[in-house]
Amino acid sequence: MKYVDVILPLPLEGLFTYAVPDTLAESVGFGFRVLVPLGKSKTYVAVAVRLHNDKPEFAVRDIMAVLDSAPVVLEQQYRLWQWVADYYMSSVGDVYKAAMPAGLKAEEGYKPKTETYIQLAPAYRSEQALHQLLDELKRAPKQQAVLIDFLALSHWDSLSGSQPQETIEEVSRDELLNASHGTATVLKALADRAVLQAYELEVGRLNTAGSYAPGNIKKLNVNQQEAYNAILFQMLRKNVVLLHGVTSSGKTEIYIHLIQKMLDEKKQVLYLMPEIALTVQMMDRLRRVFGPRLGIYHSKYSDAERVEIWQKQLSHNPYDIILGARSAVFLPFQRLGLVIVDEEHETSFKQQDPAPRYHARSAAIVLAAMYRAKTLLGTATPSMESYYNATTGKYGLVSLSSRFQDIQLPEIHVVDIKDLQRRKMMTGPYSPQLLGAMRKALEAGEQVIIFQNRRGFVPMIECKMCGWVPKCQNCDVALTYHKNMNVLSCHYCGYTYRVPEACPCCESKNLQGVGLGTEKVEDTLMQIFPEARVARMDLDTTRSRAAYERIISDFSARRTNLLIGTQMVTKGLDFDHVSVVGILYADSMLNMPDFRAYEHAFMLMAQVSGRAGRKGKRGQVYLQTKNPQLPLIRQVVDNDYEGFFRSLCEERKAFSYPPFTRLVSVFLRHRDNAVVESAATYMASILRQWFGNRVLGPDKPAVARVKMLHIRKMMLKLELGIDLKAVREYLKMAQRQIAADERFAAVTIFFDVDPL
Repeated sequence: MKYVDVILPLPLEGLFTYAVPDTLAESVGFGFRVLVPLGKSKTYVAVAVRLHNDKPEFAVRDIMAVLDSAPVVLEQQYRLWQWVADYYMSSVGDVYKAAMPAGLKAEEGYKPKTETYIQLAPAYRSEQALHQLLDELKRAPKQQAVLIDFLALSHWDSLSGSQPQETIEEVSRDELLNASHGTATVLKALADRAVLQAYELEVGRLNTAGSYAPGNIKKLNVNQQEAYNAILFQMLRKNVVLLHGVTSSGKTEIYIHLIQKMLDEKKQVLYLMPEIALTVQMMDRLRRVFGPRLGIYHSKYSDAERVEIWQKQLSHNPYDIILGARSAVFLPFQRLGLVIVDEEHETSFKQQDPAPRYHARSAAIVLAAMYRAKTLLGTATPSMESYYNATTGKYGLVSLSSRFQDIQLPEIHVVDIKDLQRRKMMTGPYSPQLLGAMRKALEAGEQVIIFQNRRGFVPMIECKMCGWVPKCQNCDVALTYHKNMNVLSCHYCGYTYRVPEACPCCESKNLQGVGLGTEKVEDTLMQIFPEARVARMDLDTTRSRAAYERIISDFSARRTNLLIGTQMVTKGLDFDHVSVVGILYADSMLNMPDFRAYEHAFMLMAQVSGRAGRKGKRGQVYLQTKNPQLPLIRQVVDNDYEGFFRSLCEERKAFSYPPFTRLVSVFLRHRDNAVVESAATYMASILRQWFGNRVLGPDKPAVARVKMLHIRKMMLKLELGIDLKAVREYLKMAQRQIAADERFAAVTIFFDVDPL
């Protein structure tokens, strides 16, 4: 009897063993999906990862069916799954669930897309029969016209005797109706006469537009060529290279040359980007060169599209280049040669919820190593960890310090809004300097970007009489007011609350908004600049793939000229005619209770500033702040990343934060606040027996209740060089010890390794 160990798409530790009936013994292999029973009545699609003859000591059940005739998971993929599960302390089932499209995890499986096509009935596939039929149809001119159009489209009108003189083409039902201006009724009449026959044909959802055109690759300028050569030289010695290039320095053209080099060597490329929005512009640039050799993969694509890409990557003719967001790291690759992680500093590469809480940059580096491929990290504002690894020799480092065509970096004007507010010179949140620059740019036919990193109309409303603030009933947060929908909404659980006419506590009608969101920015700027064509780019306006593409294409084509957005607008978008960028409240980014607040603020301000002045003219940036004397502000103005890095390194080293330590966050959740408090105190005492003062907490996080669950948090600060495998074992032991206590059986414990 054969046995098979499988992965189930469940948050359960380890593999599960099933027996393989003799009738299926020859049909199953590594990476095949099998249907297995679990419990009394449930069945799951599992992935087979080990076949053996070792009879378990416990009773096992049979697999029910084998769903594939070839593997859908490659051995290198499974090795990556194992690494992600081990390093990020999740189950391999969690990784399987996150990695594979839903259509490959469902029992009914993926349903291919089909389209109705029309063919000529065999009885009429001769010249004589067709002439006779056309004569008969003179009394039905509409049917005759549709048939004539069909014969022309399909080339059956080229018959000589019974042999067509041209290749017969397949004709879809929609194509025929469009070409002939016919109706479904006429087509049905021809089918009833047994003249035309309908049949279903499987069609792919994948875009095969364009053609492979390496001649469209632009020649590198001197600075780009030097950087390209330096990258290749560094890759002779290092597996990972960091390309630190200022905004608009032409990093993408270097990537394109590197991709072409990989194609010449018959190797594949994975090109990771942090945001779906970015793939829209990048897709167009890459398609002009690589055409159908490029595949796109991200979560805004339908599940069926993602299944087809997955299957294509397993085929004999896979995409040579995959452009995608973080989930693309889990796709199957057969001959991977290069991984590009663009905007590597971006926090979007880190999966927050649910498990596995992996960082796609780290996973990509491990994936590349498994294929003996190279990894290129590219950014204008490197993460502290990546730049530290580059300066200490772990990674190669290449710098590109001048913009393409030697365009100057934008001029950043620091505006002291504290002084302007005191002198009552502000118009709402806008300084006169910013409004003047915006007006001048719009009148000159140029474009403007306004950055405010809060969505909604206002972050909260407040009763000015008693101080009442509407809060979420499920989470410890104030509700955000969305004017367009006229609701108060929780950005954690989605709970909505109607806007009250009066305060429920004191019945005052003096309810006012506090703070500023992108929706209010849009509203006020439309009043100030009624002639402007305004667009807003935040989570509320970009919930579909089409919405992303429409906003970006409209702004690129100058159908809109004023773009308001959250951090989405900072992420590498390339617009030629933006001359002014406004940063409304720089201080709001600096006052977060997070040791990474200054790092993230520098990155956001430097990146959004880089959207200005891309063609022929120096851009202008207006950075509004109440603290213009902060060293960070001066470092942003001077584009002094090295100075920023040195000063932050001193702080991080003094207080034992990354990159000088490793962090692991431990979270506990339960519906009862007293229970989670007791469990956290108990777990902290266990961990301190092993880790001593490396354990910080437990304490309440900034948001201590989400979706009715109370939360406690601990953090482990681990020195570099510590045995991380042993650390993970101790944490798992503590987790099991808490779970074994009946008081805490319902407490959920999870870990976040290298949290952001």
